[in-house]
Amino acid sequence: MEVGIVAQKGNNRAAFLAEDLRDRLREAEVRVAVDEATADTLDLDGTPVAAMDGVDLVVSIGGDGTFLFAARGAGGVPILGVNLGEVGFLNAVAPEEAVDTVLAEVDAFRDDGIRVREAPRLAASCDGWRSEPAANEVVVQGGRRGRGGGIGYEVRVDGSLYSSGHADGVLVATPTGSTAYNLSEGGPLVHPSVDGLVVTEMCAEGGMPPLLADPDAAVSVTLTDADEAVVITDGRGQRTLDVPAEVTVAATEPPVRIAGPSSDFFEALGKLQ
Repeated sequence: MEVGIVAQKGNNRAAFLAEDLRDRLREAEVRVAVDEATADTLDLDGTPVAAMDGVDLVVSIGGDGTFLFAARGAGGVPILGVNLGEVGFLNAVAPEEAVDTVLAEVDAFRDDGIRVREAPRLAASCDGWRSEPAANEVVVQGGRRGRGGGIGYEVRVDGSLYSSGHADGVLVATPTGSTAYNLSEGGPLVHPSVDGLVVTEMCAEGGMPPLLADPDAAVSVTLTDADEAVVITDGRGQRTLDVPAEVTVAATEPPVRIAGPSSDFFEALGKLQ
């Protein structure tokens, strides 16, 4: 078995926990790959996060941002999140429980296999281009936001017109992402046990309320009245498009596969207050 470890960059606590976990895993005769930034801190040979899809389990140590970063490289590999952040919707394991929890997953792998929960990913496409998968959200917006910015748009769900007008942009989120950027834009909270795509118009002039669409729906955003548009996935990947353009957002494979115990959704919500 091989375990990949991705620790929050610039966080010494995360790096030291990664080192302790690496030592304990090697004692259990498990191969270990450590992300390059953490490996530099620990004076080890590192593995690019993009290559973590070749291991059997990825351990993310940090906040939800670190988990999303690890998920980009992990592909369909199960991810276990150790929470060093403030909220922890994705990271359910406390630091003091990390070693024992990961070793329990190793035992499970060697017996009947690791049990996982799946969370959807989204991808945007336009004129032959396709975005990286997003675990939280895809944002389609004008080149700049605010007064004098934004973009003209039409939103269709499976071909049927839902809304149109002028807005800073349109955000399509997974239930996982409903607690992130979507929430700050006035979108609804969606419990992780509920399937669906959340469509939220960003600072729209009029517009419609946020919509929870079918998880298999295709959400198309037709863009006009601007020089350019930007597609952003999980706050990282960014693509600039010439306008007019039509961007389609839909679920994509593989889903995020989450290992280990589940976080308490309502307890994590309480930390947002």
